[in-house]
Amino acid sequence: MNGPASTDSGAAGTVEARLAELGLTLPPVAAPVAAYVPAVIEGNLVHTSGQLPFQGGQLPATGKVGAEVELEEAAELAALCAVNALAAVKSVIGDLDRIEQVVKVVGFVSSDPSFTAQPQVVNGASELLGRVFGDAGVHARSAVGVAVLPLDSPVEVEMTVRFR
Repeated sequence: MNGPASTDSGAAGTVEARLAELGLTLPPVAAPVAAYVPAVIEGNLVHTSGQLPFQGGQLPATGKVGAEVELEEAAELAALCAVNALAAVKSVIGDLDRIEQVVKVVGFVSSDPSFTAQPQVVNGASELLGRVFGDAGVHARSAVGVAVLPLDSPVEVEMTVRFR
């Protein structure tokens, strides 16, 4: 990202403005559903816990991708997970404009046994991060198919970002 970090914590910065241009706003950080915290700082890195695609406190869809949930919907849910992960990052660093690089994204896809397009699902998160952060949104990634996710969510995303 170019330019200095915002010093006004009350105003939305450049990252949040880009999210708004995409029709997205940062939600409140989702309350953990078990014994963990949403994000942890280690040096100049923030590691988020896995984020589900909560919207207004609810999961918009449940079930297996490739059965109850179509690929395109799952990719949109992965993007929503990424937005929720950004909210978790903001909760510990205060300003998303402090992010210098999205380092790693890990996406878990609750998959029907015959479904093999997990990378295309997690592209929903990766492409959103690219639109929001430009070159700083380019990251390493894993896309993993799993049998089931918490609350029967179709997708879960965690990320690591470097900040200043």
